[in-house]
Amino acid sequence: MNREKVNHMEYLEGMDVIESNMMEEVLSIVNEYDYSKYTSKDVERALEKERLSIDDFAAILSPQAMPYIEKMARLATLRTRKFFGNSVTMFTPLYIANYCENHCVYCGFNCKNKIHRGMLTLEEIDQEFKNIASTGLKEILLLTGESRSTSSVEYIGEAVKLASKYFSTVGIEVYPVNIDEYVHLHNCGADFVSVYQETYNTDKYEQVHLSGAKRIFPYRFYAQERALLGGMRGVSFGALLGIDDFRKDAFAAGLHAYSVQKKYPYAEVSFSCPRLRPYINNEENNAKDVHETQLLQVMLAYRLFMPFAGITISTRERAGFRNNVVGMVATKISAGVKVSVGGHGEDQKGDEQFEISDPRNVSEVHNMILDKGLQPVYRDYIYV
Repeated sequence: MNREKVNHMEYLEGMDVIESNMMEEVLSIVNEYDYSKYTSKDVERALEKERLSIDDFAAILSPQAMPYIEKMARLATLRTRKFFGNSVTMFTPLYIANYCENHCVYCGFNCKNKIHRGMLTLEEIDQEFKNIASTGLKEILLLTGESRSTSSVEYIGEAVKLASKYFSTVGIEVYPVNIDEYVHLHNCGADFVSVYQETYNTDKYEQVHLSGAKRIFPYRFYAQERALLGGMRGVSFGALLGIDDFRKDAFAAGLHAYSVQKKYPYAEVSFSCPRLRPYINNEENNAKDVHETQLLQVMLAYRLFMPFAGITISTRERAGFRNNVVGMVATKISAGVKVSVGGHGEDQKGDEQFEISDPRNVSEVHNMILDKGLQPVYRDYIYV
């Protein structure tokens, strides 16, 4: 795919088009977001409210809210306990392939990066599931690189069917697909779809997505809607903090999720807040302007703006930070994570996507949750 010939704002042939103006509305509001205009009084006023407006959300994401982090944390803890009790859901991701057709400059899987590529056979996937299930986990997230030609929808569907034998909840984080393909994956047993826009700045998006289907901004933007129209129970949103102005990207992801929740009130909406991490052949790929305090502010703002939304804390973050946010704002935590292809048995089959910061196994994370007086949850959904 030639960078000069492909308009990143125009759909490619075969891509489903949803007749909606949501993208234009979200981008219009985000483009007008000037977080420097907010004052301490704006932040204080927002924190006095039980339900926050979009403008309140914008205020508590501004730099002027930084002195109020402790108050935001206290309020977020109360909201988390009110809507989620003392439970913390545990899961693990499984990368089943790392072939990719996109050239994304921030990702270790990008098609130009010289790494060891691999793809698990269905027999190997089944063995990985057995190994993971033996730890007691009942929720899994299946991931691939974004390559339709290698990791086909049919292949992903077969992996989902196998996962359904071992796990009560199966999520997928794969390339965006059309509605009928989401229907197929849902019929195979998938419950949740995670798609991250990476950055909502369309100019920056073009600069960091040099080629591949991921270059098409609107197709990715509407992935969560297509997933819900395809029957999925829940969808996750997020931006890769550090690619562009993290405050504007965090605001955009929150507004995107809020808009989808209003349109599809039955949907289970959640957030993930990944930061840039180093990867093979690019050790300098760090979110230098997004420190832990700023990351915490983003997570707290999501909790106060959308108190019903789940929030996942990634192993991109160090153990101490993850321990701190569990129960306060995070409702889901990964454990026993491998970001290579396979790796839950004796050998990995392909290189990892990025470096993780918390290598703890399931038992160690389980005990951490108990030590905080919280309840580790392995199964939070039962089909009848």
